[in-house]
Amino acid sequence: MTTTQRRLVLLGAPPPGRPQQGDAQAPPPAGRAARAVAAGLILALTLAVGFAAGRFGGPPTTVRSATPGPVGHADHEPAGLQLSRDGYTLALDTTTLTAGRAGKLAFRITDAAGLPVTAFQPVHERLMHLVLVSRDLTDYQHVHPELDADGTWRAAAGPAGAGPLRAIADFWPVGAARQVTLGADVAVPGRYAPRPPEQPQETVVVDGYTVTLDGGLRPGEANQVLVWLGRDGRPVNDLQPHLGAYGHLVALRHGDLAYLHVHPAAASRPSSVVAFGMQVPSAGTYRLFFEFRHLDEVHVAAFTVTA
Repeated sequence: MTTTQRRLVLLGAPPPGRPQQGDAQAPPPAGRAARAVAAGLILALTLAVGFAAGRFGGPPTTVRSATPGPVGHADHEPAGLQLSRDGYTLALDTTTLTAGRAGKLAFRITDAAGLPVTAFQPVHERLMHLVLVSRDLTDYQHVHPELDADGTWRAAAGPAGAGPLRAIADFWPVGAARQVTLGADVAVPGRYAPRPPEQPQETVVVDGYTVTLDGGLRPGEANQVLVWLGRDGRPVNDLQPHLGAYGHLVALRHGDLAYLHVHPAAASRPSSVVAFGMQVPSAGTYRLFFEFRHLDEVHVAAFTVTA
């Protein structure tokens, strides 16, 4: 059995011939050619499943998202670098947090007149997505603030260590033509010793899950990234929807924390492989955070990738 055939077993499509015991536990392909073939077959199978479901009236396999595709605008401009854009501003009411202590971050989104915005439409089941990440990308949180009647958002925030913390707000105001992503720094006083970027790696173990990232990033090009999931030596074939999708991938560029948020292919299924299409704006080192839900818990696996 070839490596590609093993990958299709994990996806749920039997390869030609009789499967042998242990094939489903095969490691990810090591060669670039094998990865490219597997990626192409997986994408083709994913699209075929979606077409068949629509053509023959079968049960839907897609968890529909409110806004398919990457967050970062049609021209692939990096997001999250600006305090203001499109007539909206991220106004922090909380400018300082304490390292190692649970706290609250309060902020508002104001319009061009400086008035708080109070009407938002859901994006992936939430009115506001807030990413809190340390400047060295070692501390990452994705939280969902609550909105007060006066337009103030409040979110639990507990930075692990001292140093600047980036708050990236991702939202869609009612009446706006598109999503808006804004960013601002929050001070966390104390001794700060930033860590250098983690070395690029393909496989990490988080909360007992073995998570493997397949596919490189070429700046300015459409890239397909595959994430393979296993636990206790077996593929994880029963992922649960997380915020309207079978996984989320947040990419942050080292240095300026340019932000990109992508979701799985439109016909993704709850299998042990999740496919993402993404385009990074420039060469550089990126930290990728893959969020997934299994057995009613959300987990985050982090990877370093050089583009």
